[in-house]
Amino acid sequence: MIPWLEAHTPFPDVAQALTSDAPGLLAAGADLSPQRLLAAYQRGIFPWFSEGQPILWWSTDPRMVLMTEQFRVSDSLKKTLRKVARSAAGDGRWQVRFDGDFEAVMRACAAPRKDGPGTWISEDIIAGYSGLHRMGYAHSAELWLDGELVGGAYGVSIGRMFYGESMFARVTDGSKIALAYLVHFLRRHGVAMIDCQQETAHLASLGAAPISRQQFLAHLRHSIALPQITAWEALAPFPAGD
Repeated sequence: MIPWLEAHTPFPDVAQALTSDAPGLLAAGADLSPQRLLAAYQRGIFPWFSEGQPILWWSTDPRMVLMTEQFRVSDSLKKTLRKVARSAAGDGRWQVRFDGDFEAVMRACAAPRKDGPGTWISEDIIAGYSGLHRMGYAHSAELWLDGELVGGAYGVSIGRMFYGESMFARVTDGSKIALAYLVHFLRRHGVAMIDCQQETAHLASLGAAPISRQQFLAHLRHSIALPQITAWEALAPFPAGD
């Protein structure tokens, strides 16, 4: 049995997470307030649940992470990044921005996909993470074409730790372009690891790999104690070869 959390119940130790049936499931209940979300991320815990379920809190072992130095940029993506960089410096049809419209990125991530229904991102999730954004703990990387948002990614930033949440694309490689700029920015600001939470083939193709919960928590404790990043601006042009 996993514990049920009330509004003021603290999270249990992550070592209590299930190891079978639903590996990594730690607790259920509580709320999605910015304060609760911040407490979760500081402990290596994240919410993930489907419509109709209570709020479920997870601490998976192993944990999928992307080391920023290991991010893979394919040759075709490098060409696209160069095109975007040239445009941003010239005619401006393509632009990459950070935090231009955080909520719009979340809603785009929540929208139905070509290969299935919408994600688990509910109105309560949007409200909670938008609150974190206003507090300076959640950020978005955005790709714009002719003034329209066509790709993006968002996540949580604490100290020098970044927790990736979701991405979307309305044009080919739209999410990868936003992610590439985000990774470049984080790397330049001393962020070595992006938490990816779930192990997928897509994330693995970008350079992500699983590590043990113990390794993840050790890195997290050190990273969240470092100074917060305050100036979120897309670094352009993106040096596609580095």
